[in-house]
Amino acid sequence: MIYRLLVSSIYFFVKVPMSVSSHSSALSLRGIVPPLITPLSARDVLDREGLARLLDHVIGGGAVGVFILGTTGEAPSLSYRLRRELIAETIRLVDGRVPVLVGVTDTAFVETVNLAEYAAECGADGAVLTTPYYFPAGQTELTSYVENIQPLIPLPLMLYNMPQLTKVWFEIETLRRLSSLEGIVGVKDSSGDMEYFARLCELKQERPDWSILLGPEAKLAEAHSLGGDGGVCGGANVMPGLFNDCYEALRDGDAAKQQLSQRKIDRFQDIYEIGKYASRHIKATKAAASLIGICGDLPADPFHAFAQPERDRVAEILRSVESL
Repeated sequence: MIYRLLVSSIYFFVKVPMSVSSHSSALSLRGIVPPLITPLSARDVLDREGLARLLDHVIGGGAVGVFILGTTGEAPSLSYRLRRELIAETIRLVDGRVPVLVGVTDTAFVETVNLAEYAAECGADGAVLTTPYYFPAGQTELTSYVENIQPLIPLPLMLYNMPQLTKVWFEIETLRRLSSLEGIVGVKDSSGDMEYFARLCELKQERPDWSILLGPEAKLAEAHSLGGDGGVCGGANVMPGLFNDCYEALRDGDAAKQQLSQRKIDRFQDIYEIGKYASRHIKATKAAASLIGICGDLPADPFHAFAQPERDRVAEILRSVESL
């Protein structure tokens, strides 16, 4: 069974203490924050047992926080009811072990605020906001949008740059202007543009309290060299100890440990090349999680789970990561 083959490599972790300010409006994150998949047992049905296993797995593997209802969590495909159930259940299961960040973006301004308020009532530690999607906003409109919505969100707010899916960037000058808002505590960048990321890190000269986190997990080392504070790594759903080891090695200047971790991370990336649709990233992550016994691999509609040949390829890659 794949779980038995991998268990020794997956749990070679050292827990990293979280860094959270005592000020209620501040949230500082340094390390690996997995963007959690959403375990489903059927359409619109949360797999609560799978969620519990997943949370224990990533927290035990050194995660300094968890991010739910992001891209990897398929947030736009989930019903409002299920999103609320996921928020409440995640916060209950985490029980204060690490901060819980909640993606609150919706196409409707009021629905974004409503979800953020619910997350705050449940005890979330932060909210995450992308650029509004479907109708692309200009930068002036985007600036006003954030300036108007941030005071209504009763949680520290992290901005999320995901132009591949939202069609709009948080341009650097827009972020510079928004840096005057105390309630904004950082940026997650999933653009993959490292020149942009370098300029983003320079904003810490104006907001040294900001956490700047990278999405594309294979570029964690480059992000660290540019001044980044860690990664929101989808692969940490499966191998949290691997990504935590890489972060620790970068932080501590352990070149040998970092190089080994990077080789394993680079090999792990091959699971994302399986399949021919854009949904393959989510399918691959859920397939891997199911192969190690965390939860099922059912994605939200309209996506399909990998067929057996694709699952077999994911399993082979996981075994090869272990063997490095």
